Amino acid sequence: MTCEPEAEAAWRSYGTNRRSTRAVRVRVSAALLTATVLAVLLVPPLARLDQQAVDLAAKLLPPSWDHPFGTDDLGRDLLLRCVYGLRVSLLVGVVAALTATVIGTAVGATAGALGGWVDRGVMRVVDTVSSVPHLLLGIFIVAMFRPGVWPVVVSVALTHWLSTARIVRAEVLSLRSRPYIDAAVSGGASRWRVAVRHLLPAVLPQAALAAVLMVPHAMWHESALSFLGLGLPTHTASLGTLIQSARGSLLAGQWWPTLFPGLFIIVPTLAIAGLAGAWRERINPRRRSELML
Repeated sequence: MTCEPEAEAAWRSYGTNRRSTRAVRVRVSAALLTATVLAVLLVPPLARLDQQAVDLAAKLLPPSWDHPFGTDDLGRDLLLRCVYGLRVSLLVGVVAALTATVIGTAVGATAGALGGWVDRGVMRVVDTVSSVPHLLLGIFIVAMFRPGVWPVVVSVALTHWLSTARIVRAEVLSLRSRPYIDAAVSGGASRWRVAVRHLLPAVLPQAALAAVLMVPHAMWHESALSFLGLGLPTHTASLGTLIQSARGSLLAGQWWPTLFPGLFIIVPTLAIAGLAGAWRERINPRRRSELML
């Protein structure tokens, strides 16, 4: 008789603690993301320094009041360089994620709505492209162009739409069995009308979530390409190029040229992942779908 109230109380306590933990995670993630955005917007005009200005007399200075993140091997202010590098990484991440989401949503919705041989053919293409490692395929795409921001955007977008296509297709296949879809088809609605008026609006929250989760992944992909010397030109401030150029300094004991660009990659990733995780639980609390991006 007493087990049921105790079990119910324990379950309520667990739910309360879980909601409290999620609220803390959301607040911390929001604070980190806000700090990142403010740094990108405010640091360059407030610093009033040229991020490309070379000062060999001040090279590899440790963090100080004048240079909070220290300087690199050419005497350039590392805080300013990291902020400009974060600008580039965010640009690549957001544009590539949106482009990949549009492609993946269109492909997945088409395959799921039409079904039959179209679905089978599209998914075979998706499986074939997925069998090639993203980084290897991205290197192949970037190698066909001159180093720059837009080749990296194209590379990331063309290698990251596959998971979104699978997610959208699965959602469309699930929605096709709903009664209101059967009612629309029975009422004479064409496949195109059903897809545009009923299926596509229903999958947009999942597609938007996939786009948000893809932003940090695209940032890491851009940093990896730039680290390998295949993304942006070496003189362009990018988090990947900053880490690549700091390898020699790290071996000599100067840790700051490697640490701070790495933190500028990790912090936005954790912030976006924390907010996206809370959003995912909100729109789909029963089935915490695994978006393998």
